[in-house]
Amino acid sequence: MYCQICSRGGYDANVPNKTIYVSDQDLPLYGRAQELAGGNLSAAIASALRRYVDVEEGRREGFDEIVVRVGPGTGRKVRFSGVLLGEWLNTSSSRVEAFRVYRSRTGKFVLHVERSPEWTAVDAEGKPAGWRGYLGLGNVSYGSTPRESTLEVFESLEALRDRIPAQLYDMVAGSAQQPAVEDLDI
Repeated sequence: MYCQICSRGGYDANVPNKTIYVSDQDLPLYGRAQELAGGNLSAAIASALRRYVDVEEGRREGFDEIVVRVGPGTGRKVRFSGVLLGEWLNTSSSRVEAFRVYRSRTGKFVLHVERSPEWTAVDAEGKPAGWRGYLGLGNVSYGSTPRESTLEVFESLEALRDRIPAQLYDMVAGSAQQPAVEDLDI
């Protein structure tokens, strides 16, 4: 079976037609794509091909597809092409922070920070419960904030400096000088 595709979803004498052949088993997929694209199958195919080409070109350049969560709680997923330059974890008695720095395909620096829920425990007088709170001894109240994640994009390494721990900056500064892929003529 074949399917005739025009860039506007229908026949137009001024637009060249391309014929693609679709197996019978894939026809439901093409039908669903056309539904989701508001009847314009050509637009759906062009959009999918743009994404495919972008991802594959990025992979050939040494970049990975990065998917991270952003926002409070489970947040929402965001995706970009990049390479991890370094990561750093900070812990306290009540929270863990994970800093990750990526170089994007466009040469920008992407900072993703994940913060675990922050826990607190207070005694009957409203003072920090300390070790008794961790063991559940006495009259102790507990509370927490939800986890959260943020994503920031920086034009330069220098703009990133004050937003991350100094040790991570030193690691990232060394990694940032290295190309994502080095072609060897050997």
